[in-house]
Amino acid sequence: MNLIYGIKDKPRFGQLILFAIQQLLAIMAATIAVPAVVNAATGSELTASAAIFGAGVGTIVYLLFTKSSSPVFLGSSFAFLGSMFSAFAGATTAGLAQEAGYWGFIIGAVMAGLVYVIIAIVIKFAGVRWIVALMPPVIIGPTVAIIGLSLAGNAIGDLMTANMEGGSPYVALICGLVTLAVVMLCSTYGKKIGKLIPFIIGILAGYACASVFALIGNATNNPALAVINYAPFQNVGLLAAPSFTFLKGGALADALNPTYLLTLFTAYVPVAFVVFAEHLADHENLSTIIGENLLETPGLTRTLLGDGIGSMFGALFGGAPNTTYGESIACVAITRNASTVSIWGAAVLCIVVSFISPLMAFLQTIPSCVMGGVCIALYGFIAVSGFKMLQRVNLNENRNLFVASVIFITGVGGMTVSFGAVELRTVACALILGILTNVMLSGKKEGENDQAPLQK
Repeated sequence: MNLIYGIKDKPRFGQLILFAIQQLLAIMAATIAVPAVVNAATGSELTASAAIFGAGVGTIVYLLFTKSSSPVFLGSSFAFLGSMFSAFAGATTAGLAQEAGYWGFIIGAVMAGLVYVIIAIVIKFAGVRWIVALMPPVIIGPTVAIIGLSLAGNAIGDLMTANMEGGSPYVALICGLVTLAVVMLCSTYGKKIGKLIPFIIGILAGYACASVFALIGNATNNPALAVINYAPFQNVGLLAAPSFTFLKGGALADALNPTYLLTLFTAYVPVAFVVFAEHLADHENLSTIIGENLLETPGLTRTLLGDGIGSMFGALFGGAPNTTYGESIACVAITRNASTVSIWGAAVLCIVVSFISPLMAFLQTIPSCVMGGVCIALYGFIAVSGFKMLQRVNLNENRNLFVASVIFITGVGGMTVSFGAVELRTVACALILGILTNVMLSGKKEGENDQAPLQK
């Protein structure tokens, strides 16, 4: 891919601000969705502003460890949702005050982050060849594709969601499709800055469309036209400090209960190994997009340390562990802007915005349908990036064909497996079965029956 801005390029200040806003908008919906889902399931009180702040801090940690050589943003991880449910509920089960669950979020994230640190140390001394052998392109490619495809239902669900009671899903659909159309047109036919910020233009167009429908609905007393909820703007001051997680948990000593620590260990550590595989897939994907091997420079050791320790900081402030975001990678792919200065700008902007109440309110009023239109493009690019990796794989070999088939079918089929508090989500199941299939068939000598067609 011909990049407009490479990793070390520095856009002009005005452009930098726009690029930072675009990255923020790309990751915003998913980042604030995690605390919202956890709150609904557990009764906790994590906040969107703290999650945004934690994402900004976590990304800065990542950029420092990678020496600003990897253009990707860190945001709240969906993979740890089950772990967070267990952390909050487990506090009561262990006989602790419910507030100890907030320390559970942080301690669990530290445990998961330490898994990354340990793997990074092993890679430092043993190299990355064993990882490449364990997860070759025939595994990574379909896994990246499944990451995008597994999110397709979320994108379409958002596309048809009105944020007001009585709002029509068809009005929401119109607003979402307007957003998607503007993003595609700007990215394909845009000139100069228009081609570099298609998501900002698309979101503003969709927001304007939703606002027009809302105005008409209010004037005609037709609630079906109301798909945008302006409630977050009510009673909003100018500045407000985010409600950080580490301030909610009471005495840390209360959370250091052996039974509770074991609960956190079983809930977070197994998932960390799964997220490690997603980390690898994301960086393989990003390497393909920018034309530089990030596993060599800055190196997998640095990216893992940045991701793991950045995740700890993200949870310290926002409650949720952080992870590299496919939405951010897709944004790089679509805009062809790989400048890490833009990622720095987005991280700093997250920290600043988290204190400015009207801006946080505006972000929260962006309709789900508008973000659904954006996510069709973002998630689609993630999936297509995985398919592109398969171009390097000889699918005439039955072994490769079986490996890819197992990953795609288990992934698209939505397979999940639970072991008590530990849940292996769709991507994890697909990846693990793909690895097992590849290992099982690795004994076949290369060229043996490679061209033999599969029997019907």
